[in-house]
Amino acid sequence: MNDLIDMKRIPNHIAIIMDGNRRWAKLNNKNKMLGHREGMFRIREIVEECVKLGVKSLTVYAFSTENWGREKDEVGYLMNLLLEFSKTMIKPLDDAGVKVNIFGDISELPERTRSSILKSIEKTCMNDKMNFNIALNYGSKNEIAWAVRKIAQDAVNSNLEIEDINEELISSYLYSNGQKDPELIIRTSGEQRLSNFLLYQAAYSEFYFTDILWPDFTANELNKAIIEYQNRNRRYGKE
Repeated sequence: MNDLIDMKRIPNHIAIIMDGNRRWAKLNNKNKMLGHREGMFRIREIVEECVKLGVKSLTVYAFSTENWGREKDEVGYLMNLLLEFSKTMIKPLDDAGVKVNIFGDISELPERTRSSILKSIEKTCMNDKMNFNIALNYGSKNEIAWAVRKIAQDAVNSNLEIEDINEELISSYLYSNGQKDPELIIRTSGEQRLSNFLLYQAAYSEFYFTDILWPDFTANELNKAIIEYQNRNRRYGKE
């Protein structure tokens, strides 16, 4: 599959809505928690493939602001899974030169989980091979509202003029500041919506929807998505 990819046209930034863990567990007669666990293992393979391909930024939608509405035991399991991810997977990511960033408000996470995540960020902060952005307690509407509040506060404090507010300035107040907007957004499991993910950044993203459930989304499936992306004509409204 790799030999069909044009290495000169790799997307700079890929974003993934990792959907289908619970359906995967049901189809495989497993507890839904094991579906989430299998999904966590899949992340490492995809990160490593992105590094190999030369992707500069990978953003994954790990836990949305709406996910707090799930059953308490499931939310607790997901928080512990994040803790396990930080303890077991950060070293190989660090060794590969991957910088871990968080998109979202982690202040609402349990203390142990939050502390472990902050250590992961600190440990990898000097890496420059690839940005690995984890959207955690993230909602794009919340992100935009937070950015607007920050802009308003800076205007009130005379740190910027109203005339300074443009698309570039707004982008600089988002979690993704300093990174290019995603050229390719992938959603697994057959659903075809953004679900409050990177709404501002996705203005000219290409979308790739697949029926593959996230725990079955291998490096080969990622390559299929990139090949389809490369076969599209990106016009940006100019034609």
